[in-house]
Amino acid sequence: MVEASHRSLRDVRVGELLTLLAERAPEREALVAPAQAVRWSFAELNRRARTIARGLLGLGIHRGDHVALWANNIPEWVVVQFAAAKIGAVLVTVNTALRRAEVEYLLKQSEARALVLIPGFKDVSYLDELVGLAPELLKQQPGSLRSQRLPQLRHVVVIGGAGLPGTWSWEQLEEAAARVPERQLEQVEASLGLDDVINMQYTSGTTGFPKGTMLTHRNIVTNGYWVAEGQRLRPTDRVCTPVPLFHCFGCVIAVLGAYTHGATLVLVPQFDPGLVLETVAAERCTTLYGVPTMFIALLEHLERNRFDVSSLRTGVMAGSLCPEELMRRVRREMHLPELTIAYGLTEASPAVSLTAIDDAEPMRSASVGRAMPEVEVKIVDPERGTPMPAGEAGELWTRGYHVMKGYFNNPEATRKAITSDGWLRTGDLASMDDNGYLTITGRLREMIIRGGENIYPKEVEEFLRRHPQVSDAAVYGVPDGYYGEEVAAAVRLAPGETLAAEEIIEFCRGRIAPYKVPRYIKFVETFPQTASGKIQKFKLRETAARDFKLDDSPAARK
Repeated sequence: MVEASHRSLRDVRVGELLTLLAERAPEREALVAPAQAVRWSFAELNRRARTIARGLLGLGIHRGDHVALWANNIPEWVVVQFAAAKIGAVLVTVNTALRRAEVEYLLKQSEARALVLIPGFKDVSYLDELVGLAPELLKQQPGSLRSQRLPQLRHVVVIGGAGLPGTWSWEQLEEAAARVPERQLEQVEASLGLDDVINMQYTSGTTGFPKGTMLTHRNIVTNGYWVAEGQRLRPTDRVCTPVPLFHCFGCVIAVLGAYTHGATLVLVPQFDPGLVLETVAAERCTTLYGVPTMFIALLEHLERNRFDVSSLRTGVMAGSLCPEELMRRVRREMHLPELTIAYGLTEASPAVSLTAIDDAEPMRSASVGRAMPEVEVKIVDPERGTPMPAGEAGELWTRGYHVMKGYFNNPEATRKAITSDGWLRTGDLASMDDNGYLTITGRLREMIIRGGENIYPKEVEEFLRRHPQVSDAAVYGVPDGYYGEEVAAAVRLAPGETLAAEEIIEFCRGRIAPYKVPRYIKFVETFPQTASGKIQKFKLRETAARDFKLDDSPAARK
């Protein structure tokens, strides 16, 4: 494949992308996972994806069915991503930090028909969590699951390790492929459309509990393509990917961005600064992705240890506001002269804007760049929807191929998020100068972004109210020098009750994702409220900044 030929790998379906790469560059290294001693060519990766695609068909998974995937950055994650796409099944990504109640909500709301998972991750047994939701797995045969709490779920596939009586092994899934001829897979794949929904990411969105963001082949392949174009990726590039694949950053910007340009994907199973730097050095990676907290940790580790990172050239920092000085340090000290900043949100597939490699300072560090090709943006008065003058802050709206199809089974939330003429309301406050450079200044919505993880306060508040001694709770974000924001909670106890902050934190541990557990707890008798009764969280934030000695200045929030 000549370098320019990647330009034809854009307006294609996800599964078709891998097929074309296997035809044009069969022997080129596609996927490297040093932790698993994996080095697969595009031909090998495509062969494995086709086998699993046929295996899913053999289990009775069809076009439009939802397949949830609960695993860290392992080679099988990428195989399932392409396998599901080849049969038109919708991949529902599951955050590795979720716990039982959160997974139950996701599997039920998404109407997942199949779940592919690893036995566990870190100190959590996913199988134990699943049995807690569907004890029927201990008594039923694989493929015949009938769960009271998960009525749509029929198949559970375990990658590696021992499963349960009612689960399929990865090897059995591969064996199921024998029941489906290659021709049948080809017919199914040929019937798929570019605008079919193929990926569902759960995000807190603008209001309420997490919602399933429906993304199409066109959404994510084109978005990955344009981000990679902005970095000038080539087939010779090697993309180090410590960002989780269950986020758009991983499965779109990293996987599809790399593959629309014929580049090699190098997986890191989970973020660990030493492991990332070791991987970059050993694999001679040219491209590195991460959120600001990751790059802070990498810089600190690099200061204490010697790693050869001279192969690096470019990458993306995104996921939360990127401090200017951090950007400059990373470019200078990590040999990333062409590092870019991306701004986006899951509902936009995810990237909306990107800094350019040849942008002049300070725009390369102080802005989030300009709208990417084929993407429209405008800054509007959030109340009236009328355009704001250049340089003045308002809500950022965006329109184009990248806007999601909507929220799954939630037409009301979709109507609130997308205007009748196709503009996505991001909920982010921004300004745009005369040259089109965007600066993010804050958020209209209350979502907390902690180290790149989206946390919607209502979800945590509802959980805290389950505590028998808690009457009410208000959750909000406070500034943090490392994570960008941390979770804080104002808690009102039931009459006559007493409780310590550590007891609240202990109640959360192991029951909700660790990143959602409030770090700061303040007990209150009443909440500051508006005349209409809405809690004034900005006042809670001001009080917390004083009580916990936090810097709540605008500079601290950059």
